[in-house]
Amino acid sequence: MKIFARHYLLAILGFAGMVGCDTSLTTFYKPGVAVSRLQTDQTRCEVDALKDAPVANEIRQRPPVYLPGRRVCNSAGQCWTNPGYWVDGGFYTVDVNTDLRKRVLDMCMAGKGYEPITIPACSLQVREAVAPRQTTALPKLGPTTCVIKYQDKSWQIVTPVVAD
Repeated sequence: MKIFARHYLLAILGFAGMVGCDTSLTTFYKPGVAVSRLQTDQTRCEVDALKDAPVANEIRQRPPVYLPGRRVCNSAGQCWTNPGYWVDGGFYTVDVNTDLRKRVLDMCMAGKGYEPITIPACSLQVREAVAPRQTTALPKLGPTTCVIKYQDKSWQIVTPVVAD
């Protein structure tokens, strides 16, 4: 029972740690654009990219693996060798157009004036100091710009003022 309780406690602590973690935001960016416009442009570019580089799944097979025989001895000192055998490597699926589709999406968004960026997560101090508010228009970025992500998948871009 102790082992179960310890594993249960570790699982709860691990989950709580993941919930508390805030991550960066990777998105396309063009200062001054409404977030709703960004989402519309990105959806249109994703649809175009899917048309230009459709899903092209290929089924592939991993090579089989040979497991050599083992020598086994009993308590009387009699030994023998079990024969080796092959294990199937298994099958998997790959979309060979994934990278091409990403490049087409990037080109489409660049054509609309966006650039891909990653904004780091805000510190806990910044999160506590800022009134929660969803970003509706993409602000100009500064060296201290960070992002706060919310549970409803919305986010807030913040540029804290650094005191000298």
